[in-house]
Amino acid sequence: MHKQLEQEAAARERSAATAPPRHVGIIMDGNGRWAAARGLPRFEGHRRGVEAVRRAVREAKDIGIRYLTLYSFSAENWSRPVQEVSDLMGLLKRFIRNDLADLHRQGVRVRIIGRRDNLASDIRALLAEAEDLTRANTGLTLVIAFNYGSRQEIADAARRLALKAVAGEIDAASIDVAAMSRELETADIPDPDLVIRTSGEQRLSNFLMWQAAYSELVFLPLLWPDFDRSAFDSALAEYASRERRFGGLGTASARTGS
Repeated sequence: MHKQLEQEAAARERSAATAPPRHVGIIMDGNGRWAAARGLPRFEGHRRGVEAVRRAVREAKDIGIRYLTLYSFSAENWSRPVQEVSDLMGLLKRFIRNDLADLHRQGVRVRIIGRRDNLASDIRALLAEAEDLTRANTGLTLVIAFNYGSRQEIADAARRLALKAVAGEIDAASIDVAAMSRELETADIPDPDLVIRTSGEQRLSNFLMWQAAYSELVFLPLLWPDFDRSAFDSALAEYASRERRFGGLGTASARTGS
């Protein structure tokens, strides 16, 4: 009986190791450097980055990932040159207009996280259209982090909790990790199992900092326009090789008591 239990435990471990992560977040970095290395304008790097987005979505669906969050435009990106920001907005509009119907046919649900109050009305309308059209879809959930910053998200959540406490709606003493998580824009989305960043940079850059507390981080040396199935598989292989402990003991340590 003891041997059978060990075999069953080993089988569960193998299954967990080979199962794809439920939620993958990607910091899509390197469009400008990709273009510069080829003597092309930065816009071309961003345009090719959109093609990589299409590949990533298709591959995530094929792999069986349930949630894919893409860091497309940070709250800090407004400091870039006006023309580059305009180009990025144009690419976003083009992507939604050209790809939304296809995503909808594939059963993809689109979610947008990030502030919208300082966006142009046409951008806000397109984001709302993408969410409304795909709201009932049950396939891959594609989360677009647009005009997003994790510090701002956490500060906004803390402010809402503070206002509720002042209004007597909640007891300030009851505010805990779960209460904060419920106030975040990702309240109904599982935390990312894996966060991938391209370009070789090794930082989160204000992306899902609360949610990624126990995520596995994989940093790939290639630039985002070159991201393909091979790169995705490489990151997933690295993820599968790790033992997620969430602050506890690993399996080997638990067995040996160390």
